[in-house]
This record gives sequence, C-alpha cells and structure tokens, in this order.
Amino acid sequence: MDRLQGGALRSLITQPARLFMLLLIPVSAWVLIDPPALLSTQQSQVLAIIILTLGLLVTNVLPGYMTALLFFLAAVLLKVGTPAEIFSGFYSAAFWLIVAGMVIGMAIKSTGLGDRIAAILGRHLEHSYGWLIGGLMLSCTLLGFLMPSSMGRAVMMIPIGLALADRCGFEAGSKGRTGIALAIAFGCHMPTFAILPANIPNVVLIGAAETIYNLHLSYTHYLLLHFPILGALKAVLVAWLIIRLFPDTPAARNPDAGTTEAGAVAKGQGQLKLGVVLLITLGFWITDSVHGISPAWVGLAATCFLLLPGIGLVDSKRFSAGMDMTLLIYIAGILGVGRLVASSGLGSVLATQLEQLLPLEQGADFVNFVSLSLMSFVAALGVTLPGVPAVLTPMATDLAAQTGWSIETVLMTQVLGFSTVLFPYQSGPLLVSMQLAKEPIGHLLRVTIPLTLVTLLILMPLDYLWWNLVGELG
Repeated sequence: MDRLQGGALRSLITQPARLFMLLLIPVSAWVLIDPPALLSTQQSQVLAIIILTLGLLVTNVLPGYMTALLFFLAAVLLKVGTPAEIFSGFYSAAFWLIVAGMVIGMAIKSTGLGDRIAAILGRHLEHSYGWLIGGLMLSCTLLGFLMPSSMGRAVMMIPIGLALADRCGFEAGSKGRTGIALAIAFGCHMPTFAILPANIPNVVLIGAAETIYNLHLSYTHYLLLHFPILGALKAVLVAWLIIRLFPDTPAARNPDAGTTEAGAVAKGQGQLKLGVVLLITLGFWITDSVHGISPAWVGLAATCFLLLPGIGLVDSKRFSAGMDMTLLIYIAGILGVGRLVASSGLGSVLATQLEQLLPLEQGADFVNFVSLSLMSFVAALGVTLPGVPAVLTPMATDLAAQTGWSIETVLMTQVLGFSTVLFPYQSGPLLVSMQLAKEPIGHLLRVTIPLTLVTLLILMPLDYLWWNLVGELG
C-alpha cells in the first residue's frame, strides 16, 4: 500500500499539470463556499466553475470534450444560467461555421480539388521550407481582405494545406506537416486582427462602438493604425517562429500517382461542381456587409447543397465518418464559457477591478497605453477573445476621462490585447484549425508563448511609437 501511495505521489509531482489542477480545486471550493464580497452568489458559482474549466483547458489533463461536458454538467446543476446561455455554443454562428467547414473539407478532399490547388501553390512554394511557410502566411493574410471570417478562411485552407503537405512528402506527425497546419492556423487568424471586418472580435468592437457611442470606426484608419505592427510584422514573426521550431525539408512527390484516367475524369467533374459552389459561397462571404447574412449561414447553405443525394460530393457514409463530435462538443463548451461569463456579469466585475488597479493618468501616454493594452490582454484570458470588446467597450468613457484620450483611441487599445493569444482555449479558429488538421493542440503553445512574450516586450513598445508617429496620441 505504501509503495502504491508513494508511486502515486511521485507521479503527481512529476506531472506539473496534475499538481496545478490539484491546487486549483481548493481555490475553486473556497470561492464557492466563501464568495468574495464584490461578487453575487451566482457570480461566485460561475467563477468557481470557470477556474476549474480554464485550468483543465490550459493543462489538458482531460480531453477537451470531457472538460466541456463537465462544464455543462456543473453549470446546469448549480443553475448559474439558463439552458440557452449554458448551451449557447451549439447554436452560435461559429459552431455552424465549423460544421460547414468539415463538410467543405470533405468535399475538397474527395474531389481532389485540394490536390489541384496544392499543385498550383506547390510549384511556387515547395522549393524551400521558408518559402512554403512564408507563402502560406502571406496567402492566408491576403485572404483576410476578402473573407470576413477567420474560421471560414481556415476551413477552406486547411484541406488545401494538408494536400500541399502530402505533395511535399510530409507524413502525419512530421514537423513539416505541423508547420503547414500552424502557418494556416495563425495566418488565417493572427494578422487579420488588424483588418477591421476580418475577425469576430473586430466585428463585436464595431457593433459595440456604434451601439453605445454612435461611433463609426474607419476601415482605413483602423488598417493604418494596426496592420504595420500587429498585421505584417507579427505575420513575419510567426512565420519565423514556425520555421525555427518546426524545421523540415520539402521532398516533392508525383501528385498524379495512382490516379486512373476514369478517376481523373470523375474527379474533374466533381471539382467543377465544387468550384462553382465555393465561388458562390465566397461571393456571399465577401459581400456580407451588403446582404447582412452571417458567414455561418452562408456556409450552412453550401453544406446542405453538398450533402444533397443527387449532388454526390459528400455521401452519407463519408459524412458520418468525417464528423468529429468530440471537436464540436469541445468548441460548444468554449463558446458557452465566454457567454456565461458575460451574461452573469462576472466579466464586467473583473474588468472594473482591473480598471481600479491601473495607474492611469493624463499625460502619461506610455503608461496608459501599456495599462489599457494589458487590461485587454488579461480580460481575454477569462472572457476569451470575442468577449473583450463586449466587456470593455462600455467602460471607454471613464477610461477616456482618466487618460485624456478620445473614446476611439481607448477602444483601439483593445486590439492589442485581444490579438495577443497566450492559451489555445482563447481562440476558436486556432483550435478548429489544429483539430481539422488532426494536429495536437499542444503545438500551438510552442508558438503562442514566445509570441506573447515578444509581443508584450517588443511589439507593444513599437506599436506605441507607431501610434505617436501617425498622430493617434497627439
């Protein structure tokens, strides 16, 4: 018995993630039993649940879907929200965009369209690993100017990236294949925070600014303010990190090996059908500001069309085999966490406490700049990225009075915070990209941790200098 207990203790000590979770349990219990004075009973219960949920997500002690199911169970049993709030992730636009992405990915793979596009890209990028990663980062970033959803961009690019990995000889588990997945995941998401309508947090910021302050953010001004540092420079930095952390060498293969003439004809017809569907879908995605239809519902319409029995691009067997329910439950849980923090008012309370701790003072522009950016960054750890503008925007009037800045300038500091991702659970597009590519989520941390450090220590001061140069703080 003593030997078994000693082995269990050694196992716990040698696995920091489990030890960390063991320490979080009494913290969560204390919040539940002795609620802080500034929180209501419901908010204390939500905080206790969030502490354990985020701890499990960060440490990955349990599979993601198990963490999501435990979150659902705890929230329902403690009645900390309505079922509509707790299970909101299942009917959110992001959830259904992921479903659409899975089906589109199946069609791209089954028709061979991904291989064809990969062959076109490969002729220009496969000469060196640096060109390959850099070219994918550039392509995904430029796509951000056309498609308004980072999730949609990832959904279209991941199957193409996997086909490109096959063409370059990168087997499953290889550094090159992981590097391609990471380049697409980050390229479709990170630099596009600097493009106004290209990400969900940006869109939430637009809506909150117009609703609360009747303030219409300028596309050009937003791009000028953020893209040079948070867009272009960060994209170069991400590409460099991927190349250094996941080095590999492409070895071109024959993409047509094993394809019969009859098979090529059949695939060509399927590619034509799918190409038409994707062009129409892309057209609706690009013009969403005109017709007002969410990219998710456009994607769902394309999904329904691709699943029609007469079309033949995604049959029932392929659909059943390709739908990853563990991923969908995981994403629904992540989205539900953010919604519960916002609906309970916990996010606003925590943000208010952060505001009181900040050393804000008129005339101290650099201190104010760093303080507000860090406030957004810390808030994103609890409410995830889309929740940041929803929670912090109502506080902009008070923050503007303390700093002497305009409300718009205060709002712009949010972008530095919600564009800095430390943990994968904060970002749905990053999680979905890696899941669709069937790559371990842990690889994201190898990039996000050094990227966050460089952002806070180098890019943030550079951004401050840039803001002064363009007259934002003048």
